[in-house]
Amino acid sequence: MRSAALAVFIGLFTTSWGEAKTHSTLRVHAEANPSNGPVFSTQLEFLGRMVTIEKIPTVSENDVTGIQSYRGADGTHGVLFQLNDHGRLALDTASVERRGGVLFVFINGRPITELRVDRRVSDGKIYIASGLTANDIELLKKDWPARK
Repeated sequence: MRSAALAVFIGLFTTSWGEAKTHSTLRVHAEANPSNGPVFSTQLEFLGRMVTIEKIPTVSENDVTGIQSYRGADGTHGVLFQLNDHGRLALDTASVERRGGVLFVFINGRPITELRVDRRVSDGKIYIASGLTANDIELLKKDWPARK
C-alpha cells in the first residue's frame, strides 16, 4: 500500500515539473468596481488612464488552443485567439454579465487594448486588431498552432 501511495506521489510530483513552459501570456481582465476593495480588484494605468480591473483574469493563455496572426495597417500585428471550451464559456459569460463594460487585454505583461462589451460573444474567439510586435507574434506561435 505504501509503495502505491509513493508511486502516485512521485507521479504527481514529476508531472508538475514536466509541464511545458509557455513563451507568452494572454490575460483578459474584466473591469471592476473600485469599491470591491484590494482583495478582488486593483487599480493600474492602462494605455494612459487609471482603470480598476479584477485581479483574477476572465481568460488566460491556458484557455487558448490556436491563433491566427495578421499584419495591421499601422505596421503592428493583430491576432485572433481561438479558445478551448473553458475559455469559450468564460468569454460567453463575461459578454452577457458585463454588457456595457470593458475587458482589458494584456499580452506578455503589456497592456494591448480594451474591448467594449457590446454584444454576446459565444464563438470562443478574441480578435485583437493591432498593437502587437513581430516578436510578440513569434512568441505566440511557439505556444499555439496557427489556425486557418
